[in-house]
Amino acid sequence: MNISPKRKLVNAVMLSLSGVCTILVIGVLLFILGYLLWQGASSLNLDFFTKLPKPTGETGGGMANAIVGSGKVLLVATLIGVPLGFLAGVYLAEYSGKTFAFTLRYIVDLLNGVPSIVIGIVGYALVVRPMKHYSALAGGVALGIMMIPIAVRTTEEFLRAVPNALREGAMALGATKAKTIFTVVVPAAISGLISGMMLNLARVAGETAPLLFTALGNMFWSKGWLAPIATLPVMIYQYAIAPADDLHKQAWAAGFVLLTLVLAINVTARLIIARGPASSRR
Repeated sequence: MNISPKRKLVNAVMLSLSGVCTILVIGVLLFILGYLLWQGASSLNLDFFTKLPKPTGETGGGMANAIVGSGKVLLVATLIGVPLGFLAGVYLAEYSGKTFAFTLRYIVDLLNGVPSIVIGIVGYALVVRPMKHYSALAGGVALGIMMIPIAVRTTEEFLRAVPNALREGAMALGATKAKTIFTVVVPAAISGLISGMMLNLARVAGETAPLLFTALGNMFWSKGWLAPIATLPVMIYQYAIAPADDLHKQAWAAGFVLLTLVLAINVTARLIIARGPASSRR
């Protein structure tokens, strides 16, 4: 079949534009990673991961407390946001009627669009004011609220992707609807669910505004879950606006560590999604 020169030209132009755009997207990511590493390389050493911040005026130190603090806050957020979002997503996918499902999805989408600083104010009002102090728990609650809408939509989409034949087969063997969902449907979608929750975690890992209102910060180790706690995003913000050059370098180093963590979570989630269908065919 002969292809007209005009169609060949259009095809070549569009293919070239697609290639250029792909290279630009990858280039931006590599530029950000490289620039962060270049700016913070002098502070990215073992002390950065094992020592506490130095007092103002002294150089060196690290962000060990902020790394552990970010882990604690994200753990609380996951324990709050993932179960609530997962169960709500199960209800939307398996139980809800059309009218109620439409309303709930609309509310979830609105919650997903709420600015993070507003979520921080809500966390302050719900947890910090009644407790009369900042804490890791308050920071986890704020980030957990942000995780709920993504967890809901992720769960719903992956459960709806499971073929109805699996549900019908389980119920034909006498399984109840609830047993069918949690022993057949959820295991069939488990790779997608796990990857979705990981992407959800990566999405909130770099949030700063909610933590300024809830976790606040701490230059020392924070004991337990009910005291102010240091986190990487807040430390980056505080060090970036500080006057000392050494603090600026540590802020760059912390930014590189945080971005690398988020990138690693994203890549892992994509690998889980890619291997999910293959593993289900075996």
